[in-house]
Amino acid sequence: MDLDGILQTIFNFENYGELLALVQNSIWAGAVLGLLGGLVGTFVMKRDLAFAVHGISELSFAGAAFALLIGADIILGSLVGSVAAAVLLGFMGVRARDKNSTIGVIMPFGLGLGILFLALYEGRAANKFGLLTGQIVSVDTVQLQTLAGTAVVVMAALVLIWRPLGFASVDPEMAEARGVPVRGLAIGFMVLLGITVALSIQIVGALLVLALLITPAAAALRVTTSPKLIVLLSVLFALTATVGGILLALGSRIPISPYVTTLSFLIYVVCRVIGRVRANRGLNGRVSRDQPARAV
Repeated sequence: MDLDGILQTIFNFENYGELLALVQNSIWAGAVLGLLGGLVGTFVMKRDLAFAVHGISELSFAGAAFALLIGADIILGSLVGSVAAAVLLGFMGVRARDKNSTIGVIMPFGLGLGILFLALYEGRAANKFGLLTGQIVSVDTVQLQTLAGTAVVVMAALVLIWRPLGFASVDPEMAEARGVPVRGLAIGFMVLLGITVALSIQIVGALLVLALLITPAAAALRVTTSPKLIVLLSVLFALTATVGGILLALGSRIPISPYVTTLSFLIYVVCRVIGRVRANRGLNGRVSRDQPARAV
């Protein structure tokens, strides 16, 4: 089969307009998660919690798989698993060594439990696959309202602790010396992160949630140092990846997650190139300014 035949097998946009009308709620859900992921992701990067996100997602996956096995609500199971992992990591404090070792223990344990529960599950194989890689689901109005309501609560809580959390993220020792409740903020943010991970799994899957909570913020950090612009770009990049991934996946047989992760990766690569070019121009500018001084 030639390349055109392969592409025709994968992509089919003949009934795209009709399908688009059927997944409006899913697109709105992706937009909500993109907004939430972009905001939370900025603090994930500031607090160096990329590894923690992966650990939380593994227990979130285990909780969702157990809920699938017993016929309970998958999002609720995912939420219980992710919040439990987040609270545990939050109580570990700010020492990176303790957190990393704990995450290293949690990750294989959560993944092993999740695989066990999926192996015991005798229902549709698509349900198993969807937990790992994400899928377009028929999000009804009630589900969308629940998702949006939960996201609003998380974002409102994040806004309330934004300034002290930012201070504690940049310089925890100084923040603690000035009376900022560093440990309480750490636990509170980890709970918010756990909820965000649980909500994100239904779009990109448990194993690829990093593309939503890490890559957009990491890309923003490559092109600017302005705190406000970092947040704005992180949200923009996350929205582009999630909504764009859903729109592309709608016309193909491939799940959402490869599109979301690919878009996120391409955005990061472009931002990295832009950052490198700017750095080289700045370096060349400093060298050219220094040369006359050396000649004198």
